[in-house]
Amino acid sequence: MSFNPLEHRGIPLDRQVRNWRELNVAPVDPDRSDPYTKCRIITMNGIEVEAIMFSHHFNRVCPDMEVKRKLAEVRYIEQQQQKVVNWLLPGQASVLETTIAYEQVAVDLTGWVARMEPDPYLKQAYQFGVLEDFDHLYRYANLYEMIEHRKAEKLVEQLTEVIPGRPTVRHHRDPADNVRDHYDRATAAPISKLHALTIMSAEQQTMNFYMNVGPMYMEPIARQLYQEIGLVEEEHVTHYESLVDPGETWWERLVNHEYNECYLYHSFMETESDPGVKAIWELHLNMELEHLHIACDLMRRHDGRDPASVLAPELPVPVTFEPNKEYIRELLATQLDLTTLGAGYVRDAHERFERMQEQINGGDKPPSERVIDQHREMFGDEYRLSTDGPHPVGALRDKPAGR
Repeated sequence: MSFNPLEHRGIPLDRQVRNWRELNVAPVDPDRSDPYTKCRIITMNGIEVEAIMFSHHFNRVCPDMEVKRKLAEVRYIEQQQQKVVNWLLPGQASVLETTIAYEQVAVDLTGWVARMEPDPYLKQAYQFGVLEDFDHLYRYANLYEMIEHRKAEKLVEQLTEVIPGRPTVRHHRDPADNVRDHYDRATAAPISKLHALTIMSAEQQTMNFYMNVGPMYMEPIARQLYQEIGLVEEEHVTHYESLVDPGETWWERLVNHEYNECYLYHSFMETESDPGVKAIWELHLNMELEHLHIACDLMRRHDGRDPASVLAPELPVPVTFEPNKEYIRELLATQLDLTTLGAGYVRDAHERFERMQEQINGGDKPPSERVIDQHREMFGDEYRLSTDGPHPVGALRDKPAGR
C-alpha cells in the first residue's frame, strides 16, 4: 500500500517532548535479538546523528532568528530520538561486538542500495564501497576471536558471510581520488537522493564510532586496526558525501533529510521483527511526519518552491535488511581489482595510488594484514564464515594491488 508522508501530519511538535521515564527504553537482548534488528538500530542512530549535525550546521549559517528557533525545537526532539535509538543497543555488548554489527550494516545496507540504485554511476559507487566494508568485517571478525575468543558467526548468524573482500591494504588512496562526481539535483531520481543521504549518514556514523572507540583497547593490534580502518572510513565518507549535489539549497537539503527519516522509519516499521523496537519506529515516524511538514513550510516560505517538486510522490519500496551473499560474491568475482582515479575507476595501480601506498605503509605490513598473520599464529588459520561454498576468487589478500 502506497504511503505519501506529505499527506500525514503526525504528532504536533509541542506534544513530542518525552520525560525520562519515556526515554528509558529497554535494550534488545544481545543473545536472542535478530542481528538485523541491531542493524536497523545502528542505521537509524546514524540517520539521527546526521540530522542533528546538519541542523547545527544550518543554524550556524542562518541569520533568521525565527528559523533558528524552529530548527532548535525540532533538533531537540531529534536528540531525544537519537538517545532512544542508540540506547536500544545492549550495554553488555563489547566494543568489538558492536563494531561487527556496524560492519554488517555497511555490507547489507550498502549491498541492498547498490542493487536498488537506478543510476549506473551511483550504483558503481556503492558497489565499490561495499567490497571494502566486506573486508573490514573479515578483519574485525579475526580480531574478535583473537581478543575475546568468540566467533563472529554468533553475531551475524548465517545472514552475512565473513570472507576477504578487496584487501584493506588496497583501500588507502590519494585523497583526491576519493571525490566522486555528484548527481544532478534537477534530473536525479528522488530515490537516488535518498540512497546517497542514507549511505553517507551510515558511513559517517561508522567513522565517528571508530574515531572514538579505537583507543579503548589495550592490545596494540586492536588499537592499530581501528586506526587503519578508521582512516578508510574517512575515505568512504568523502566518497559518498561527494555524490550529493552541492547546488541543493539549505531548504532543499532540510526537506530531503526529513523525508529520508520518514522513509527509513516507515521502512523499518514495516520490516521489524521485534515488537518493542517496531513500536519505537512507529512512534518516531509519527514525529518525523510533523518535522517534514515544518521543513516543507520553511522551504515554501524561504525558497519559494513547492517541496513536492523535489520529493517522491510516495515512499519508495521499503529499505530491507536481507542477505546479499550472492550479490557480494558476484562483485568479488568481477570488481575486486578496481581502484579509483579522479572521479572514475580503473583496474590498474597508478602513480598516485602507489605513492600513497608507499607513504602510508612505509614498507611495513599494515595492521589489517598483521591481524590475519597473528590469528594464524594463535589458531593455525584465519577465521572465515562461508555459507555458500568456497571463496569465488581464492586468496585475495595475497594479490598485489592493481594487478
